[in-house]
Amino acid sequence: MAHQMGKARRTHSPPSPRKCYMLNKLLPVAAAAASLWIGAGSALAQTAPCELHLWPAERMKSETTGLLSTFGGVGEELIDRAAHASKDAHNRAHMRSTLESQIQLDTLQSLDLPTLLSLPAGTQIIRHDQPLDRKTITKVMTRRSKSKAACYSELIVAEIAYHKGTIAGRSLTTLFAFRDFGSQDQVQFAYKARGKHRLVLFPPKKGEDARAALDELRGAFRKDLEKFSGKEQKAVAKHRQPKQK
Repeated sequence: MAHQMGKARRTHSPPSPRKCYMLNKLLPVAAAAASLWIGAGSALAQTAPCELHLWPAERMKSETTGLLSTFGGVGEELIDRAAHASKDAHNRAHMRSTLESQIQLDTLQSLDLPTLLSLPAGTQIIRHDQPLDRKTITKVMTRRSKSKAACYSELIVAEIAYHKGTIAGRSLTTLFAFRDFGSQDQVQFAYKARGKHRLVLFPPKKGEDARAALDELRGAFRKDLEKFSGKEQKAVAKHRQPKQK
């Protein structure tokens, strides 16, 4: 008698009415939960704070000019610069110690930067201690940090310069660069300009208490940003105006 052997087939019985009833009840609940989870993630992304990234300047300049530079030719200007070279080197040393990177960032962060730069309230300030290469500030058009924030901008201090002229007197001039990226990797709006503030006490004279002169220098740096912000606000307002067809 031949025996036929093989694998037994599994048969699936249809779900009971009770199971069908439970599944019909649970499916809408699961779908609603998934929708809430996705919606919560989207809401978090939309409400995440904007970011403003700050970089200090490394480059400090000091330029003292006299009558030869003011009224002379190229040769006289070179002689004038050489005559003031030692004084300018001394001034740069004062500037590097008085406006070193941390002091620049502290000074900027003490201001209401979101208001001054026309940014949304609650914008998060993120500091970068290492200055950027001055030559790359206008050449690199992508984000200078690794942040992927959906609302992202940068404020870069490009240069701080002291100038003393026979007619113009003494002043501190700071070059700032503001770049707005929005949610993009490439810059969407860029504005670069200088703020300038008159000095009376800096540089300190030999034998005198230098604190007042150095405090004036720090205050002038702060004023430079405030003056820059006035120009930047006008540029931002113009940029945001609807384009005429």
